[in-house]
Amino acid sequence: MRHLIGLILAIALAAAVFFGGGWGAEHVPALVGHSVGLPSRTGLIGLAAMAGAGLLMGILLVVPAVSPLATGLPGLVLLGWTALLAVSSHRALSWIPLQGHAFGAGFRVLLLTGALALIGAAMIIPLFLPGRWHGTPRGDDSDILELPAPTGLLS
Repeated sequence: MRHLIGLILAIALAAAVFFGGGWGAEHVPALVGHSVGLPSRTGLIGLAAMAGAGLLMGILLVVPAVSPLATGLPGLVLLGWTALLAVSSHRALSWIPLQGHAFGAGFRVLLLTGALALIGAAMIIPLFLPGRWHGTPRGDDSDILELPAPTGLLS
């Protein structure tokens, strides 16, 4: 059940990276180029979209109760897409959905700059940690707080 929830979270994270990261990557640099600055409403929303996607990714990376599939599957897709860019750039760029919108254009920028390769490499790390594949132990709570054995030095 934990890995099924991880699969659902993987889909949500992939959508957050595509929509939040793509939209933010398209709008934040455009504002700097037009000298509008980040205090504008669109700049702050773009920054918040990228920060929200990054926050979701960070939470899914560090919480041990979350299946490693939640970050590993989207990370493998991002690394595979980057590898496809190296092999056949035309095919990799043509597979980006919604290219006419800011989401797709921003995702294209992230792909071409190599940011998606960096993000994907960080996202697959939990796949290689054996402790993340096992759920948190249930039942006995006595091992939560382990006190050291008395040594007799203070008696």
